[in-house]
Amino acid sequence: MEFTHLLVETNDRHIATVTLNRPDKMNTFNSLLAEELHRSLTALDADDLVRVIVLKGAGRAFCAGIDVTELEGKTPQQYRDWIGRMERPLVLISTLKTPVIAQVHGVAAANGLGLVAAADLAIADENARMGLTAINVGLNCVGPVLPVSRSIGRKKALELLLFGDLIKAPEAQAMGLINRIAAKDQLEAETQAWAETLARKSPLAVQIAKSAFYTAEDMAYRQQFEYMNEAFARLCSTDDAKEGVSAFFEKRVPQWQGQ
Repeated sequence: MEFTHLLVETNDRHIATVTLNRPDKMNTFNSLLAEELHRSLTALDADDLVRVIVLKGAGRAFCAGIDVTELEGKTPQQYRDWIGRMERPLVLISTLKTPVIAQVHGVAAANGLGLVAAADLAIADENARMGLTAINVGLNCVGPVLPVSRSIGRKKALELLLFGDLIKAPEAQAMGLINRIAAKDQLEAETQAWAETLARKSPLAVQIAKSAFYTAEDMAYRQQFEYMNEAFARLCSTDDAKEGVSAFFEKRVPQWQGQ
C-alpha cells in the first residue's frame, strides 16, 4: 500500500506497523492523513496474515492533534463533516477484529490522545506526555474525550478536557490511559516483543474476544453475560479451541488454523 502521510509495513511475525508520517507537522491529522489511516487500518484488518497492528508516529511526536490550518472558512455543516473525518479512525478501531497497539513517544495531544485511548492497548516511553489540549486555543476535544473517558472515567476525563494539561507517562499509566511504560531507547523493541507475544495467541480467540468485548460494552449487565457466554460457546466449537486444549495437554506449541 502506498500513502502520502503514512508508512505501512508488515513482517513475517504477523505484525503490521502503521507510522503517521508528517514529522514536520508533529503528525497532526489533516484530511488526507485521516482518510489514509482509515483506509490502511481497514485493509490490514482484512489481511489474514496480520494478527496485530502497531500504530506509531515518525519524528519527535506520536501525534499533536489536528492540523488547524484546515480550520478556517467552513460552514457549520462543513465543520461537522470535517471533524467527523478526523474522528473516523478512532471510531473504526473498536470495530476491527485485529488488536491495535499504540506506541507513544513525545507528545500525544488532542486527537492524538484520542487515538491512543481508542487503541486497544498502549505503550509509551518514559518521557511521553499526553493531554486534551484544544481548550488552550479556545477549542475543545469533545470527540477525543469519548475514548479517553471510557479508559479513565468521567472525573479524570473532564479534568483533562477542561484544563488542557499535558500529563506524563507515569500519571497516564496510573489513570489507565496506557498499559505499559518503556525506556526511551527500548520503546520500539518492547512494543514489538509485546506485539509478537499477542500474535502467537490463537488469532480466532483474540478476534472473538475483542469483538465481544466492544459489543457487550454498551449492553445492560445481565445482557453482557448472556452475550459473552454465546461468544464463548461459539469459540469452543472451533478447531482452534480444540487444538489449543490438545496442545496444552500434549505440552507442545499449538498450530493455529484460524477456524
